[in-house]
Amino acid sequence: MTYLILFIGFALLIKGADYFVEGSSNIATLLKVPPLLVGLTIVALGTSSPEATVGILAALHGSADVAVGNVVGSNIFNITFVIGVTALLNPLQVESTTIRKEIPFTLLASVALLVLMADVFLQFSDSNFITRSDGLILLLFFSVFMYYIIEIAMNSRESNPKDTTMDDGQKKTWGKYILFTIGGLVAIIFGGNLVVESSTEIAYAWGMSETLVGLTIVAVGTSLPELITSVTASIKKQSEIALGNIVGSNIFNILFVLGTTSVISPLAVDPKVFSDLIFMIAFTIVLLIFSISRSRVGRYEGMTLAAAYVVYMVFIIIRN
Repeated sequence: MTYLILFIGFALLIKGADYFVEGSSNIATLLKVPPLLVGLTIVALGTSSPEATVGILAALHGSADVAVGNVVGSNIFNITFVIGVTALLNPLQVESTTIRKEIPFTLLASVALLVLMADVFLQFSDSNFITRSDGLILLLFFSVFMYYIIEIAMNSRESNPKDTTMDDGQKKTWGKYILFTIGGLVAIIFGGNLVVESSTEIAYAWGMSETLVGLTIVAVGTSLPELITSVTASIKKQSEIALGNIVGSNIFNILFVLGTTSVISPLAVDPKVFSDLIFMIAFTIVLLIFSISRSRVGRYEGMTLAAAYVVYMVFIIIRN
């Protein structure tokens, strides 16, 4: 029965991502907003919903390790495996604004998280915590990012004016694509939850430790929406949505998910997480270098990123 639920979850993820990408990309066309902005906002927020759900529930139940480990593990999976597989299918063209601002902003968010959680090293405390004040700082960074995105969207629409009146045919088109987007998102979130729950149950049955399950199954499971959505976008030749989804999702995970979670309940940080966070920062720098070098993430770079995730997984298994 568990394996059947796992299969149903994957089916919902795949079909939901198909509708979600189609709906959101067409909405961007109707709004005359660049697809990259849709990827950085609507798609990124939607695919980050599982991480937000897991993080908030973990905070309410006092499971800080799950909340922090899930975000860091998911971001590493996104930067390496998701972008790697997506680039292997179709090389990703990187917009100049993404190189100059969005990817460096992801790096800034990662470094800010490292500084905020390093209480023992920087403040000589007895333990490391992401406190409520730290959470408010992360949410402040998030509000700055959202302001920047909204400003770009408004400027984009002003430079591409359109007639705001809609006839009946256009209203039906809007309704269709909004339905596709919402329905696809619901399928992605529900399917992701089914995959996480069933795969975790299978992992426990195989004798995996709880720590290892949290670092692998839960992190990868909550990132399946990003993987399926980006792969689907790549197949549909929507590389801007594919890359924007990952960059935006990682920013959402650090600033919004951990910010909101730590405001609900301060999060104790396991010392082992610091090595994972350093990996995350290093992988982000590698992605930035790949993007700057040729303004694209090609198949060779994709293979390198995917291989890096395999090496990281071996490290985690040996460590735990």
